[in-house]
Amino acid sequence: MKAVTSLVLFVACLCPAVLLAQSGACDAKRQSIEQEITYAQAHGNASRVQGLQTALAQVKAHCTDASLRSDAEQKVAKAQQKVVAQEQELAEAREQGKGADKMADRQRKVDDAHAQLQQAMMDAEALH
Repeated sequence: MKAVTSLVLFVACLCPAVLLAQSGACDAKRQSIEQEITYAQAHGNASRVQGLQTALAQVKAHCTDASLRSDAEQKVAKAQQKVVAQEQELAEAREQGKGADKMADRQRKVDDAHAQLQQAMMDAEALH
């Protein structure tokens, strides 16, 4: 069951922002899932097909443009929190005089958090 839930969440993130920018964001999401189902069926991946069909049913039952915008805004907020947390860890590492490896690792995490924030902001903007 965890695998199906994870798959559903993964599929929800699969929809490219370009498709969501079309007039019907939920229609684009539905089409994307249907394409994934076709691909999974062609490759004989029955468990993925089942998970995708569950995701498709959820999209058909609950998806609205407003809910997609709300989800995107929540992702932006979460990404902003992650940036702040990673920058704080980097500052603490500097204060404690950590080694170059630790500093580089913390900086990489900050850079990754900024990239995720940028992507979340682009996805949110595509929905408006």
